Amino acid sequence: MRPLFSIQGRSDAPAGCTLAQPDFTTQLQKNNVIFRIPTPTFGLGYVENTPDQTLRSSFAGTASQRSTLGIAGHFNTNGNDQTITRFGWKAQNKSLLLFSGEGANVEMGVTNELFPSERIAGNGCDVHELPEDTSNIVQPAVLAATSAGNAASLVGSDIVNFGVFLRLNAAPSQCAFDSGVDSSGAALCTPLANSTKAASIADGQAQFRSVGCALCHTETLTTGPSPFESLNNATYHPFSDFALHVMGQNLADGVVQGVASGDEFRTAPLWGLGQRIFFLHDGRTKDLLQAIAAHQSQDSEANGVIQNFNGLTDAQKQDILNFLRSL
Repeated sequence: MRPLFSIQGRSDAPAGCTLAQPDFTTQLQKNNVIFRIPTPTFGLGYVENTPDQTLRSSFAGTASQRSTLGIAGHFNTNGNDQTITRFGWKAQNKSLLLFSGEGANVEMGVTNELFPSERIAGNGCDVHELPEDTSNIVQPAVLAATSAGNAASLVGSDIVNFGVFLRLNAAPSQCAFDSGVDSSGAALCTPLANSTKAASIADGQAQFRSVGCALCHTETLTTGPSPFESLNNATYHPFSDFALHVMGQNLADGVVQGVASGDEFRTAPLWGLGQRIFFLHDGRTKDLLQAIAAHQSQDSEANGVIQNFNGLTDAQKQDILNFLRSL
């Protein structure tokens, strides 16, 4: 992966900085560019606090049903202790701290205590001998003089504090997709039971289960113990098994992360789907039907499910869309 931007040519760039921006035009012509949209960050505290055994037991519980539809799947794991990794498009990161540290370095170019090295060094552009984001054990004057705020957050590095933010970012509520907005333009959240499409949404959820979508998009999981009351042994609805599945050549990107191959992706959680505009890992479509159809491809584990979906009536398909838009 290459960074999008370079400091070469900036007024504050050091003399002799020769880190040119990659030639994206040529690489696009070679079909050597893979696009990404950010993964949603709400509700991730629940995901981090879900025990491995819970994920494995839930996954094993659908093994026979998945087998009849040609769905295999497996978890991405940490190479050191073999525990389940679960964050990122390919579930390559173990924890929210690691997810935060990688994002700071890879997406923003900020070196830190987890990723202390510049990604592209030796071009005369390295101006910091130490990581740019560190724990403030030796506090800069600006922090030492700060009286407001939590003391722990002042000592913690930016990636630590961002990891805490991710951990406590609330999960989205399920609302009727036809909730509308109030007089100020703010989105409303009408309970499903009060929706004019309540029957359609309920049937959509039933069809979602019957065709096999829920075999990967697991509806309900439970967290383990947590010092945070809202995360402590809590039931939540991510619509994901957080496992890797082969999605075939149509969605393959050639990127290998952890034990995930180029055609494997973590099951994308569907919570919050009704509030999204772009779908799939590269945001290739705004059309939910097209996003569903893209799951079908040579060697894709989802082919049996898509075959079942294609066998539904148009009204049943619409019910599933209405259900998805309520998430």
